[in-house]
This record gives sequence, structure tokens and C-alpha cells, in this order.
Amino acid sequence: MDINIKAIHFDITEKLTAFINKKVDRIVRRFPAVSAVDVSLKVVKPETALNKQAIVRLTVPQLDEFVADKTADTFEEAIDVALDALEKQLEKAKNKK
Repeated sequence: MDINIKAIHFDITEKLTAFINKKVDRIVRRFPAVSAVDVSLKVVKPETALNKQAIVRLTVPQLDEFVADKTADTFEEAIDVALDALEKQLEKAKNKK
């Protein structure tokens, strides 16, 4: 399984990378069919509250591609909310199948 993390216009820290890997691993353990994960992180201008954007894209060969785009005060919070939304999408698709 591939995890691709892209930071747009800023340098990502080791701590944030470790946080993302930990959270993604949790989803992959629950949904082993996930073959690829793309995470894009961006600071939205102007720099006010709620300016950290996380776009997470999961690829599941048998089902489809799932995307969540969330904005929050911190990248960690945005990633948490995005992955929670993706978990719900995956659960819904799994039950539909």
C-alpha cells in the first residue's frame, strides 16, 4: 500500500508525517482493500483561523476512489476529521456492496 504525502508551500515536520502514517494505518487495518492513500496539506490564505486544509484520497480497487477535503485550525485536526469522513464513506460503500 502506498502513502503519498504532499505539503504545498510549506515544509512538513517528521512529527506530522508520523501522525499521518499512524492515522492512515488505523484505516488500512480496518479496510485492507485500500491500495493507495494520497494526502495533500495546504495553508489556505489569508492566514486566519481555520486555514489548514487536508485533502485525503483513498483508492480501493474493488469499490472506487474516496475523497475528503477538510479545513481546521491545525493539520492534525483536519486530518482527523477527513479520515473520519472517509471511514464513514468506506463503511457505507462496504455495506452497499
